[in-house]
Amino acid sequence: MNLLLLKHLYKLKEAGDEYFEGFESKEQKIKMPNELEELKKQCENCTLCDLSKTRTNVVFGEGNPKAKLMFIGEAPGEMEDRTGRPFVGRAGKLLTKIIENVLELKRDDVYIANIVKCRPPNNRVPTIIEAETCKPYLLKQIDIINPKILVCLGKTAFMYLMNMDMPISKIRGQIFKYKEKKVIPTYHPSYLLRNPSAKKEAYKDFLLIKSMI
Repeated sequence: MNLLLLKHLYKLKEAGDEYFEGFESKEQKIKMPNELEELKKQCENCTLCDLSKTRTNVVFGEGNPKAKLMFIGEAPGEMEDRTGRPFVGRAGKLLTKIIENVLELKRDDVYIANIVKCRPPNNRVPTIIEAETCKPYLLKQIDIINPKILVCLGKTAFMYLMNMDMPISKIRGQIFKYKEKKVIPTYHPSYLLRNPSAKKEAYKDFLLIKSMI
């Protein structure tokens, strides 16, 4: 993560940014509201990174604002960008089935969000600049909703939430901590669609999550 941060700083330098001791960045001056709907309105008007130039809709997140279980994905896809809702494409349908059939919950019982709120072009992985710029919105969502369990869907979500760059195959199904909350990484539903053989491992992860609920 230090190397990624250094790369980010060099990019800013190449773009003409300079460092001044005691300088307050634009991000530092932004105050996050303590109400979820107000935070959503602020996020929908965000222009802090270049993804704001190519998005159709901001995909803030949805679900129970007092959910005890929160899912964190990577970024919106084409269908999500079109509708403004998270996980509504093929991967979203699989996630909904897992929530209903394995966890025995309704989708409305949980909260679903992403590391970044705008779709990266061609569904590419978010850059460190995009992820770190958008991350404060997610962290504020977590603070407001205050879930007990955070499920990171895929490596990207886990890496940016926990600042740990590790293969998802090595960490899936393990329990980590973010503040006082339990964090469980597992495979992203889109990965499961491409690799059906991994569904057995994901099933075990969700049984663990069910037992913790």
